[in-house]
Amino acid sequence: MSGHSKWSTIKRDKGNNDVKRAQIFTKLARAITVNAKKSGPDPDSNPYLRKAIDAARAQNMPKDNIDRAIAKATGGAGGENLEEFVLEGYGVAGVAFMISVVTDNRNRTLSEVRGVFNRHGGSLGSPGSAAYVFGTEPDSPSFSIRISNSEEARKLLTLADDLEGLDDVQKVYANFDIPDDLSDTLSA
Repeated sequence: MSGHSKWSTIKRDKGNNDVKRAQIFTKLARAITVNAKKSGPDPDSNPYLRKAIDAARAQNMPKDNIDRAIAKATGGAGGENLEEFVLEGYGVAGVAFMISVVTDNRNRTLSEVRGVFNRHGGSLGSPGSAAYVFGTEPDSPSFSIRISNSEEARKLLTLADDLEGLDDVQKVYANFDIPDDLSDTLSA
């Protein structure tokens, strides 16, 4: 049953979807701006910018937003000073996390990430504290920690989701492995 008004339900759902889409567009625009500032505004000669633009198009980001993000990098749109860096930390069970960040305020972002780690029983590490786990390829860590306790698995998944939900966070890498049977019970 829809409740009092079907339109109210549709409006609420649309509002929630618009907020999620706006967060995704913000992250993509920041990635485009940083990559255009780093290696130039021409996507044909800048493979990192090309990859960021392709990711934006895959999410149906309007061309105007993409052009505006590139203009910010070249100083044409009164752009903010964005900075890209990596944070490292540890969650429960000694799981290492590497977080790629693009932000206009380093102190605010550090505070937000530290707060998320503290809420979920982890800690933000110093630079280089978890880098040895990920090496040059963060997608494939040198080793992974198998999690067999459902409470620890739930905490780690919540930590990763909360980190991903921060506006300035671009990508979160971790070295935990949850078995399929445990993963199925968590999603049920």
